[in-house]
Amino acid sequence: MARLSGVSVRTLHHYDALGLLTPSAVGANGYRYYSRQDLLRLQQILFYRELETPLREIRQVLDDPGFDTAAALRSHRQKLVEQAKRYGQLVKVIDQTLETLKGDETMPAKRLFQGFSPEKQAEHEAWLIKTYGGDMAERVAEARTGMRCWTQGDGEDFQAEAREIERDLALALAKGLPAGSDPVRAIMARHWNWVGRGWNRRPEPAAFAGLGQLYLQVPEFTERYEAVAPGLTEYLAEAMRVFAESGPS
Repeated sequence: MARLSGVSVRTLHHYDALGLLTPSAVGANGYRYYSRQDLLRLQQILFYRELETPLREIRQVLDDPGFDTAAALRSHRQKLVEQAKRYGQLVKVIDQTLETLKGDETMPAKRLFQGFSPEKQAEHEAWLIKTYGGDMAERVAEARTGMRCWTQGDGEDFQAEAREIERDLALALAKGLPAGSDPVRAIMARHWNWVGRGWNRRPEPAAFAGLGQLYLQVPEFTERYEAVAPGLTEYLAEAMRVFAESGPS
């Protein structure tokens, strides 16, 4: 199954544990046996994952007695066609930027960001403002102001630091370290500072824990973290909650 689909054995085990993809039979030797229907279900799971649907929502959809595979495939096709158009625009932006870096073309600054989705960023900001109210709108504006002063190198360093944090947290998850253990707290301290850099201010504990909930609820974040390691999104959210509740130093 793993060789056929390209999905790792570990991920298949994770899907089984979630009840998302249960083998048709398990032999006395512990081998999992998958039917053709299981293959079709895995294909649906992968399509929904490509479309950034959280795992728990995928299970609800696939377990619905009224689920229609053909109708789902038609829906996937339409969404993927729309994404292909946007990705095509992003490829053009990359090519044009590379030409600019070589000095072969002058590229207007605004075109550096064509193809990206300001709507998604606006949705994330709106969620924070709706959930926490108060002065959250001012905080979002403050974060935007801070990032406007960043150079390209600042942005690259920011993303590189995020990848390092994700990698180290995935290693902690693989080792089975509790979310409140000292090594994980050390990683969360780095994440706390990283978030503060993005927000242009020190995060308050409640907002930091709430950000972890945002990761769980927004498909773009779930897709990012689950691609690093299955179960990483929930592990990160729990580690952020524990870190915030215990009082960051």
